[in-house]
Amino acid sequence: MATFLHRLGAAALRHRGLVIAAWVLLLALGGVGAATLSGKTVNSFEIPGQESTTALRLIGEEFGDTADGATAQVVLQVPAGQQITSPENAAKVAGVVQALGALPGAQGASNPLDPANPTVSPDLQAAYSTVSYGVAPPEVTDAQREALLRAVDDARGTGLTAEVTGSATQGVSTIGGAAEALGVVVALVVLALTYGSLVAAGMNLLTAVVGVGIGALGITTLTGFVDLQSTTPILAVMLGLAVGIDYALFIVTRFRHELLAGRTVAEAVPLAVGTAGSAVLTAGTTVVIALAGLAVAGIPFLTEMGVAAAATVVVAVLVALTLVPAALGVVGLRALPRSARRALTHEGGKHAAVPPADPAPTGRGFFGGWSRLVTGRRWLSLVAAVVALGAVSIPITSLQTSLATSWPDDSTQEKAQEILAERFGAGVSGPLLVLARGTDAVARGGELSTELARLDGVALVTPAVPSADGDAALVTVIPTTAPDDEATTDLVHRMRDLVREDASATPAYVTGQTAVSVDVNETLAEALPVYLVLVVGLAFVLLVLVFRSILVPVVGVVGFLLTIGASLGATTAVFQWGWLKDLVHADTTGPLLSLAPIIVVGILFGLAMDYQVFLVSRMHEAHAHGADPLQAVRTGFRQAAPVVVAAAAIMFAVFAGFVPEGDATIKPIAFALAVGILADAVVVRMVAVPAALSLLGRSAWWLPRWLAWLPVLDVEGAALERRGAAPAPAPNG
Repeated sequence: MATFLHRLGAAALRHRGLVIAAWVLLLALGGVGAATLSGKTVNSFEIPGQESTTALRLIGEEFGDTADGATAQVVLQVPAGQQITSPENAAKVAGVVQALGALPGAQGASNPLDPANPTVSPDLQAAYSTVSYGVAPPEVTDAQREALLRAVDDARGTGLTAEVTGSATQGVSTIGGAAEALGVVVALVVLALTYGSLVAAGMNLLTAVVGVGIGALGITTLTGFVDLQSTTPILAVMLGLAVGIDYALFIVTRFRHELLAGRTVAEAVPLAVGTAGSAVLTAGTTVVIALAGLAVAGIPFLTEMGVAAAATVVVAVLVALTLVPAALGVVGLRALPRSARRALTHEGGKHAAVPPADPAPTGRGFFGGWSRLVTGRRWLSLVAAVVALGAVSIPITSLQTSLATSWPDDSTQEKAQEILAERFGAGVSGPLLVLARGTDAVARGGELSTELARLDGVALVTPAVPSADGDAALVTVIPTTAPDDEATTDLVHRMRDLVREDASATPAYVTGQTAVSVDVNETLAEALPVYLVLVVGLAFVLLVLVFRSILVPVVGVVGFLLTIGASLGATTAVFQWGWLKDLVHADTTGPLLSLAPIIVVGILFGLAMDYQVFLVSRMHEAHAHGADPLQAVRTGFRQAAPVVVAAAAIMFAVFAGFVPEGDATIKPIAFALAVGILADAVVVRMVAVPAALSLLGRSAWWLPRWLAWLPVLDVEGAALERRGAAPAPAPNG
C-alpha cells in the first residue's frame, strides 16, 4: 500500500496543475448540479414493510389523505370562569377558524365546535382547530409558516389564549450559521498554531473545504432523485469537514517532518503520501465501512444517511491523497515556519536537516514529559482514565430514545402541548389510528371501537369513520399517556394483540405517527447491539492486520467502548436529565432522537480508529526501527501526540460549532460527537493507550504463529525503506 501511495503522491505532485484544475472543475459541476437538479428533503421516519407504515399508505389510498401531510393544531382557551361554547366565545372561534382556512397553502381548517366532530375539552375551557396543508412538512414554506403564526397572534387579540403546534410549524434543517462558521475559524487558528505558517494552515483548510463542498453539493443534487432526510446534508458537512481537515493535517505534518529531515519537496511529498497517506487511507476506509454498515439496521432512511456521509468521507480521502500533495507542490517550503525556511541550506540539491525545528523533538518538551509521566505511572494512569470515563458513562443506563418531537421551552408549540395535555389529556398530541380494510370493514370498525375503549390506557375512542366506498373504516384512539411514554408503547402492542385475536376477521392495522415512532424506535434498539458488535469486530480485525498484534487491537476496542460510553452518557445527562443544559443552549429536555445512538457509534468508531492508527503506527514504526518497547511507546507518542491533539481540537471545534445554535435534531448528535472526540483524544489516546501499551511491553506486538499468514498492511512505509526511499527515522532519545 505504501508503495502505491508513494507513486500516487509523486504523480499528483508532477501533474499538480492538472490535479488542482480537476478538483476545481468537480466543485463547479457540483454547484451546477445542486442549483439545477436538487429537490426537497424529508422529515418523516418510516420503515417500508412495517405495519404502521403500510397502514398509513393504505389510509392515503382509501381516504384520499396525504399520510404524511403537514398539519397544525391551533389551540384556543378561554379565561377562567368562561366556556368556549358560550355564544360570545363561539363567535370568536368561528372568526379564527375562518381566518385559518384562508391561510396561504392551507387546504382547510376544522371547526372545533362542529357538533358532528367536536374537538372541545371536557371542561369546555379549550378547543383546537386542525389546519391541513396537504403537503409534506418540509414543503410548507417559511412564508406560509409565518402567516400561520400571524393568524395565531391575531387570535390572541380577541381575548382568547391562542397557541399552535404540529408538523407544519417545524422548520427544515439548514446548513450554515455563525456558530458553525466559528468552528471553522477555530480550526484555522489551531492549524496556524500547529504549523507556525498561515500558508500551510490556509492550504489545509482550503483543500478540506473543496472536499466537503463537493460532497455536500453532490448530496444536494441527489435530493432531486432520492428522498433524503433533511439532516443528511448537515451530518455529511459536519463529518466531511472534520475528517477533511484532519486527513490533510496528517499528510502535511509528515511532509514538514521530511523537509526538516533534509528531503527536497520532490522527495518529501511522495514520502508523506506513502506513509501518513497509508494511515489516512486505512482510517478513512474504516469510517466508510462503519457508516455504510448502518445498513445492518435494515432501515432505508438510515442506510441513505450512512451512505451519503460515507461518500463525503471518500471524497475527503481522495482529496487528501491527490489534491493535498498537488497543493504542497505549489506551497513548497512555505509550509514551514519562516525561521525554519531561513535555517535550511542547500547541499548538492538537498536541504540540510534542521534538528531544532523538528516537530518530533527528543526527550524534552511537553509531550515528552507527558509520555514519561503516563508510562512511568502506568497503573495509576490507566486506572484513572478508566474510572473517569466509566463515571461519565453512568447516565447511559437510563438512556431513552424516541421519534416524538420535543419543542423548545416557552415556544408556542410547547405552550400548545401543555394546554392540550391539561385540557384533553397527555395522549391527545399522539393519537393512534386503527384501520379496518375489507368488505366487512365498517362492521369490524364498530366492533373494534367498543373493544378498544375497554383497554387500560385509552382515554377516548371515536366511532368508526367509513371510506367513500365502504371498503375501509378508520378508528381514532386517544391514549391517556404522552407519545414518548413507555405506557403508550405498551398500549400500541396491546392494541395490536387485540386486533389480531380473530384471524378470520377483517384485517386491521394499528398506525399513526406515534405507532411509527414505536416501530422505528424498537427496530433501532434491536439493531444497535448488532451494529456495535459489527463495528467492534471490524475494529479488532483491522487493527490486527495493521499492527500484526492481538493485544493492541484489544486495547483499541476497549478504548473505543469507553469513548462511546462517555459520549452517550454525557449526552443523556445534558439533553435528557437537563444537567448544564443552559451551557449548550438546549431548548428542551427529554428522550434522545432514536437515530442518535447508532449514528454516534458509527461516526465515533471511525474517528477513534483515525487516532488509534495514527498514534500507534508511530509507536510500531519506532519499535520496528529497534527501539525497546517502552522507548517505542514514548517515541511514537512524542511524534504523533501533537498531531492527534491538534486534530482532536479541530474536530471538537467543528462538532461543537453545531451545538449552541444548531438544529434541534443535530444539536445532541453534535454534542455527543464533540464529547466523544474530547474523551477519545485526551483520555483514551493520551493516557489509557500509552499506559496500557507500556504495561504490556513486548507482548503488545505479539502475533501467534498460526496467524502469520495474515496480509501485511504497510502503514509505516517499510516497503519504501527497502526501496531506498525510507522516511526520516524517528529519534530515540
